[in-house]
Amino acid sequence: MKKIFAIFAVAVFSLLGGKAFAQRCLPGMSAVEIKANMADGFYTGKSRDCGYDLGVIYSVFTGSHGNTWSFGGEYLQTFKPYGEKGRIPVAQFTGEAGYNLHILSDYSMTFHLYGGISALAGYETVNWGKDVLSDGSTLHDGDNFIYGGALNLQAEFYLSDKVALTANVKGRFTFGSDVQIYHTTYGVGVKFIIE
Repeated sequence: MKKIFAIFAVAVFSLLGGKAFAQRCLPGMSAVEIKANMADGFYTGKSRDCGYDLGVIYSVFTGSHGNTWSFGGEYLQTFKPYGEKGRIPVAQFTGEAGYNLHILSDYSMTFHLYGGISALAGYETVNWGKDVLSDGSTLHDGDNFIYGGALNLQAEFYLSDKVALTANVKGRFTFGSDVQIYHTTYGVGVKFIIE
């Protein structure tokens, strides 16, 4: 009789007392994230003073608090106004390595918030290396190797144990650029958890 009561009590507690959730953000787990961001404003195909950012990030969970190391690459495409209707493309190809602190999460481990810092380095090309513009003017800004860092804030919403939607805001500082040192990006992504 005691065994039956114990089994019944465990069953009732499991159903009413709380829900068992899968383990997430455990040390050694890793993830791959694909993200798309707006840069320096809201980009449309005709925008003249903003752009977009695409990236792939690999992250590894460390410790028992859900912090992560992240490594990845990004392509940042912005445009600078020229004349009345023209624009000059500026592209950055960067590699990035950083550390993200787990700030908070909910009881069910469905929502997570991270804050992080990273170092980045890469190459910037202005007007795809063409010095002469369409009206015959000479462009004095050139292609350069760039380096710097970034601060980011990212929220994650788990759809399952293996897939999470992300939303992020990042401030990027890239020294060595002839055009612009600071960029703000914001956007969304999809993160796939790897065991």
